[in-house]
Amino acid sequence: MNSEAILKVKNLITTFETESGKIRAVDDVSFEVCKGRTYGIVGESGCGKSVTALSIMRLLPKPSGRIENGQIFFKDMDIVQFPAEKMHEIRGRCIAMIFQEPMTALNPVHTIRKQIGEVFQLHLKDMSKAEIHKESIRALINVGIPDPEECLKEYPHHISGGMRQRVMIAMALAAKPDILIADEPTTALDVTIQAQILSLIEDLQKKTGMSVIFITHDLGVIAEICDDVVVMYAGKVAETASTYELFKHPKHPYTKGLLASIPTLTSQRKTRLNIIKGMVPGLDELPDGCRFENRCPNAMEKCKQKIPPMTKISDHHYVSCFLYGSSPDVV
Repeated sequence: MNSEAILKVKNLITTFETESGKIRAVDDVSFEVCKGRTYGIVGESGCGKSVTALSIMRLLPKPSGRIENGQIFFKDMDIVQFPAEKMHEIRGRCIAMIFQEPMTALNPVHTIRKQIGEVFQLHLKDMSKAEIHKESIRALINVGIPDPEECLKEYPHHISGGMRQRVMIAMALAAKPDILIADEPTTALDVTIQAQILSLIEDLQKKTGMSVIFITHDLGVIAEICDDVVVMYAGKVAETASTYELFKHPKHPYTKGLLASIPTLTSQRKTRLNIIKGMVPGLDELPDGCRFENRCPNAMEKCKQKIPPMTKISDHHYVSCFLYGSSPDVV
């Protein structure tokens, strides 16, 4: 494992009890996040991205969701084993999260002042009211809110979606965490505001030196801001590499399919876009073998029988596919 890694997820298995029985939303997922770097988690809806983030934060819905196996090391401490009280100290103070939809993440009956102030009250308990007010103003200025005094008086439904997202980022960064998890923070925003939020997160990371885990289904966003990336499919890791390596030399058929689906300026006009045919299997009817087998153009008989192991392609580039490892001539 990388000695510079601030977060190490090892063989994580997260399950949910449903009417159909127990399902594995995250199945044997491993990755490392290094200090000061941005780590992207990309994949289709339902692939386990957000559940991975909630597992790290220990915010799985109870009693249905639970971490069944695996370890999550934050600064070499396995936070899976932490009691709830200890996790309260870590959550928000050391590892913070921006949620997908700020309107549901923010409390509609409390002002922005009260909600940002709560962060300081929970994690920096010695601060006076005057200090909390001053730091709340500073937090809003840092995320580019033009009139922070006025913003503090407002309720979430009185401000725009872009402003709400900035408030969420301000709250997440108020206690100066080591890691920020951003779960599709630009999904509900228009393109212009998306670009502003991405630029803001990037600038704040450079200023603070924090690590960022960025969850998205948009490969364009991954290319823009991430240093490293893991591609997930149906709860498992398909491929992991540096962003440059993944875009330059994709290996997994699913990764290749995702990249081929991106429209380009050189594409011929009025032609059909590339798609990955077929459907993602339901988590309650997963195959015995490779999860991507039913959609894979390179599927072999053994793909139906067992899950391919992670194969090392190069330093920091791994792929779960039978096309590699046993057949060294395949590139």
